[in-house]
Amino acid sequence: MNSFTQEAIKKLSASLNEPEWMLQRRLEAWELYESMPMPTTKDEAWRRTNIRRLKLDAIGPSVNGDAAVDAELPAFLGAQLTEDVVGGSMLQVDGVTRQYELSDELREQGVIFCDMHTAVAEHPELIQKHFMTEGVLPDEGKFAALHAAFWRGGTFLYVPTNVKAAAPLHTVLWSVKGKTFTHTLVVLEKGAEAIFMDEYASAESDERGLHIGVVELLVRDNASLIYAGLQDFGPNIWQFNHERGRVGRDAKLDWVTSMMGTRLTKAFQTLDLDGPGGWGRMSGIFFTNGRQHLDLDTQQNHNAPSTTSDLLYKGALREQSRTVWQGMIKALPGSQKIDGFQANRNLILDRTARVDSIPGLEIEADDVICTHASAIGQLDPEEIFYLMSRGIPRKTAIEMSVQGFFDPLMRRIPFEGVRNRIFDRIVEKIY
Repeated sequence: MNSFTQEAIKKLSASLNEPEWMLQRRLEAWELYESMPMPTTKDEAWRRTNIRRLKLDAIGPSVNGDAAVDAELPAFLGAQLTEDVVGGSMLQVDGVTRQYELSDELREQGVIFCDMHTAVAEHPELIQKHFMTEGVLPDEGKFAALHAAFWRGGTFLYVPTNVKAAAPLHTVLWSVKGKTFTHTLVVLEKGAEAIFMDEYASAESDERGLHIGVVELLVRDNASLIYAGLQDFGPNIWQFNHERGRVGRDAKLDWVTSMMGTRLTKAFQTLDLDGPGGWGRMSGIFFTNGRQHLDLDTQQNHNAPSTTSDLLYKGALREQSRTVWQGMIKALPGSQKIDGFQANRNLILDRTARVDSIPGLEIEADDVICTHASAIGQLDPEEIFYLMSRGIPRKTAIEMSVQGFFDPLMRRIPFEGVRNRIFDRIVEKIY
């Protein structure tokens, strides 16, 4: 089994036939990683998430020889990839592309849509400019540095200036071996538009697995991106993510997150509004059961005046699971006339579940509208009784109430087939 070492980085880079500049970036990130302590509950951001039982070297990194490219895949993956509305689609297994298509119309528009390794080889000028340079930085944390050293697989989407991508794009990243370090990099130049769905899932396994991911969404002036990141890893996976969206002047980012899987997740999700007129909406859907632990750390940074952010995260919990949401709206000095909102609403289905919901404001400007809200509750027995009084069985009434709780956010996912599949997973997890 491979361990996390400098030699393993060189082996990985050589197996991918990478240029020298990417190898050097990996090695620099490794030096950063080694210089940082492992997070503990003494660190404020990790105070409610204990990872002392995580033994990284017992899992090890992934190199190309580990890819289960011949693995049998669930039928729904292929079915989803062939939806008529998709202009570009890609299926990766353990970081290796297995299916790929891009419509002629999108090619003619100059849209670049490919796996990250193809992007490094064929579009080095774009990757050197944008890869972990202004979105997520390698020094943001120990897991961000480890990702920058060992990343493998993922998606690159580039939409040129004033191009409105003719159809949505969809990527599925499927893990068999349980060792994935995927990277998503989306760049929309000025005036560009796109819809992109980024999906993560894994096979069932008894072996502890690891996903360390980075998502970078760079939305330039007057551009518009709808991005849905959907995660349904198996209960053996420990996940650590750093995700950031940067929004320019008069630009829009509509960002949807769905998290159903993993044993433990710690995710940092940051929205930076960098230009006047910038607008960002963050929508979160999560459902935990068993002994799942989910910790979401969100930031809405108003770095410019006249910007708007809107965050709504909704979660449901069963059994002994636990969720943590820590949210912060920040307004820099001079960021006047901003409008920031955040809300976290939680539905506890078993009394043994636990929610920590912690909204926050850090405002250094005086002409602002900033609001936060948090709610934790149980199913309304009167609502269930009303549905049952209309002849609806109790089991169905509960399913309808839970689905109704999530429905406003589910409608923001741009693919009907995927919405239906998530609803099915929610029903599975209710019992």
